Amino acid sequence: MKKSTLLIAASLALSSPSIHADEGMWTLHNLPDAVYEQMVAEGFQLPCDMIYNSPNAISNYVVSFSGYCSGVVVSPDGLVFTNHHCGFSAINAHSTVEHDYMKDGFYAKNYVEELPNENLYVSFMKKQEDVTARVNKLIAGKNAEQTEAIIDSLTNHLTDSIKAIDKTLHINIDPFYEGNKYYATTYQDFPDVRLVFTVPKSMGKFGGETDNWMWPRQTCDFSVFRIYADPKTNGPAAYSKDNVPYHPAHWAPVSMQGYKDKDFAMTIGYPGSTSRYLSSYGIQQRRDIDNSVRVQARDIKLALMKKYMDKNEKTRIQYENRYVQAANYWKNSMGMNKCIDSIGLIRQKAEYEARIRAWLQEKNIQAPTIKVDFDKLAKLYSNSNDAKLASMYWMESFWRTSELFTRALNMARGSLKVYGPANEPKKQYMVYEDNQDEWNPTLDQEMAAAMLKNYCEHVPAKFLPDFYETIKTEFGNDYEKYTKFVYSQSKLLKKGQKFYQDEKTLKDPGVLLGISLLINYRAILADLSNKTEEIDAEEKKLCEAKVQMEMDLPHYSDANSTMRLSYGQVGGYMIGGFNSNYYTTAESIVKKMDEGSKIEDYQVEPIMKELMSAKDFGSYTDKTTGKMQLCFLTNNDITGGNSGSPMFDGKGRLIGLAFDGNWDSLSSDINFDRKLARCIGVDIRFVLYLMDKWGHADRLLKEINPQ
Repeated sequence: MKKSTLLIAASLALSSPSIHADEGMWTLHNLPDAVYEQMVAEGFQLPCDMIYNSPNAISNYVVSFSGYCSGVVVSPDGLVFTNHHCGFSAINAHSTVEHDYMKDGFYAKNYVEELPNENLYVSFMKKQEDVTARVNKLIAGKNAEQTEAIIDSLTNHLTDSIKAIDKTLHINIDPFYEGNKYYATTYQDFPDVRLVFTVPKSMGKFGGETDNWMWPRQTCDFSVFRIYADPKTNGPAAYSKDNVPYHPAHWAPVSMQGYKDKDFAMTIGYPGSTSRYLSSYGIQQRRDIDNSVRVQARDIKLALMKKYMDKNEKTRIQYENRYVQAANYWKNSMGMNKCIDSIGLIRQKAEYEARIRAWLQEKNIQAPTIKVDFDKLAKLYSNSNDAKLASMYWMESFWRTSELFTRALNMARGSLKVYGPANEPKKQYMVYEDNQDEWNPTLDQEMAAAMLKNYCEHVPAKFLPDFYETIKTEFGNDYEKYTKFVYSQSKLLKKGQKFYQDEKTLKDPGVLLGISLLINYRAILADLSNKTEEIDAEEKKLCEAKVQMEMDLPHYSDANSTMRLSYGQVGGYMIGGFNSNYYTTAESIVKKMDEGSKIEDYQVEPIMKELMSAKDFGSYTDKTTGKMQLCFLTNNDITGGNSGSPMFDGKGRLIGLAFDGNWDSLSSDINFDRKLARCIGVDIRFVLYLMDKWGHADRLLKEINPQ
């Protein structure tokens, strides 16, 4: 290791409780030299330009998968690997009782059979640059609402300029370092992305909620899609039967060589959100309100969905994706609160803030951009708690929880398409498209009643919508009776009903419900927004004060769904005095499969148990251990949005796909603990093995050409 790298690593470890040599979600266009030096010291073997700047840079074949996951291009014909749970909504959308691709899996044996997906896209990052000076000049002295409008205007201007050169590009401007910096990122979106291959959910979701966020893990969490392009330009094009597979200039080399303990490992992807700079007061609010509300409300929602899903196959297909999405961050929130308390994170952060306060006083710093008023910040958080509680319960109770609330709010917001003559308002109307196959009326009604009751029981009375008075006086606080009345008397849930802009519509009980909910939410936001704007201003100062106090150290910004690099090493961790080991094997999944009669999440098709019980896994066997390795651990720094992120070795070869973190580090969104935080990845050889032996996907394997 170089001397300079040693000094940097030492200072990182000693000077800050939250920055370490192997921590960070680094932007690629301005990767610090110190970070690259440390990567090389840990085993990275490529020039720095191969990460971002060169035509064949690794970043060029990493994609944002529909804005909520990551993925990687792995073939000259545009195949994309991502996680099974990232592709699950698409798999779900194509599934019926007769053709249940969630349960049975899917393999398109040719291009014609590859399935198009509405609203699914992949984005390539083409460029990123610092536009802080330009933005700051425009927003000086402006409030939050004005700032947002100015940045939107600048974004549109820059996008118009780039589209004049290449109409397939667009630009986003995002805040970094709590708004102390702004970067403009150029993207190219491909909207024609088709499903090619998925294993049955018994393997793609093996372990289910039992194993979610847990280690050891044996989930083969992958799905395969293909990018399609304009046949004339090889560029983005809306879906057309005439489109052809996209031909990238470069794609990820897929490796059969595996990894060993302490080998270099790197992820590149699109992490969604972290709060590493968040104050101790913010962490306490996250624990006591955000996470606690999410857990409490979703306990009810998950139990209701499961009750009906277990009774009926059609209902299971309708709600499975919703159930999985709700369960994921229900468990995450529980784990995060446990970790916050177990490591004393609020106390640790308060002690660190005391250091910043002392530094500000010692240096007699008066600069308004970094002079944090800690007492004001504490008071602001305290005063915002009631409105924050109400806003969280409102979202968990009414936003997309039932078809009734969704339709009522869409009507109130005027977000439906208006039909009829443009110059005759009285003849204009709105109508809901028939989606009866997407929801269960009995479940929906029971869900609505349960959420109405739960909201009332947990929110201060001043934040209750006015229809609660109607429930009290006319229905004796019987929420089921009230909900039954709305369902039977409102036209909202009846097929083909037209809603004109007249008195009759305004008397519809479902429409009145939606208007009341919307007025209520706007009142909550009005109460919260002024406090939030002041909180954000102080948190911005706190971030800048931290950066200035530790000016000799590299600092990364919180995740914000832009491309980030994280590096580290393969390896397990110590928990309860035991070493976790850093990989799982075929033997371990067979042991869990044997428990399938007791644990539903371990049930698999007989063929899967047969395949995983093989005596010889051939070329998929690890050359060092002699085992078929399934999943593995690294200390890469990841969060939600990194799902599907490619995991590369020191030569830039694909060795796995990141899909989860471990339970013992679920506070990592707030504080990265390098002793405990681990990225769980599916071994790319496990992926290829099931494509080969279960899917017999010879055409795809030849196209990928793993080495």
